[in-house]
Amino acid sequence: MEVLLVKETDIRRSVSLDEAISAVEAGFTRLAAGEVNLPPVMSLDMPEVKGEVHVKGAYINGSESLAIKVATGFYDNPLLGLPSGTGMMMVFSARTGFPQALLFDNGYLTDVRTAAAGAVAAKYLARKNLEVAGVVGAGAQGRYQMMALGKVRAFQKVLVYDLDKTRLDSYVAEMPEILGVDCVAAEDVESVVRESDILVTCTPSTEPYVRSQWLHPGLHITAMGSDAPYKQELDSSVLARADLIVCDHRGQCAERGELHHGLEDGTIGERQEIVELGDLTSGRHPGRTDEKQITVCDLTGVGVQDAAIATLAYEKAVQGRFGSALEI
Repeated sequence: MEVLLVKETDIRRSVSLDEAISAVEAGFTRLAAGEVNLPPVMSLDMPEVKGEVHVKGAYINGSESLAIKVATGFYDNPLLGLPSGTGMMMVFSARTGFPQALLFDNGYLTDVRTAAAGAVAAKYLARKNLEVAGVVGAGAQGRYQMMALGKVRAFQKVLVYDLDKTRLDSYVAEMPEILGVDCVAAEDVESVVRESDILVTCTPSTEPYVRSQWLHPGLHITAMGSDAPYKQELDSSVLARADLIVCDHRGQCAERGELHHGLEDGTIGERQEIVELGDLTSGRHPGRTDEKQITVCDLTGVGVQDAAIATLAYEKAVQGRFGSALEI
């Protein structure tokens, strides 16, 4: 029996953002239809070394494969000259349970599938006509989010903020050529929120930094940094001001997302309508219905995204005949 070992370089050249967005959107639609076996997230938190490990996975009914992803975040890694996040995905036969492939993507597939979910959220929740896209967090995800946004919405400028000036300067210097628009460094988070038509937050912050008094009519916010109970980017009052709240998975967000904090402090109630992203992709909910609505999408990262992107990467490897076969 053979297992296919696929390297990051092959995965990067074969899995595009466009394909990832389509695969992830289809995955959310299947999730909304009850056609996904989705286990709870397994987390290992190591605050003494500023590290965390998340294990996610899913089986999409009728698929020939299932996938499990291990993603790590060690936030002092940049001090060692290493990226803060990495990981790998494992693909198994849905018929026999035997491993089919190990995808050594070093976090690329997680970056892409996360950005793809942000693009799906923007497709249904952001206004059609955007001028300024704001992003807080100038790391890899801050880059991928804007690249993915550009696939579903046109915008004229990116306003970006990061506590790390070196990372911020690199973003402003490098991303205009990639995005084809001006990228401007903001002085603070407040100016990003006030001046943007769409805001994406992608930091591992444990303290909320987006305030409700900065919001304005027509703004859409995608918050995707809060993937653990102790993380929070939005003050709970932001949820209270929103006209529409969307999340990737209601149960998961209630445990580890921005919703978790809103429910915990009573800012939002258990009975308040919270729409899932799959309700939008499946047509069950229209998403934004008014240009002046304030909309918020809470993304914690769902295993169906990993199953969708891992299956796509595996199929690409088989079709393209790349990767190394390991006899087991």
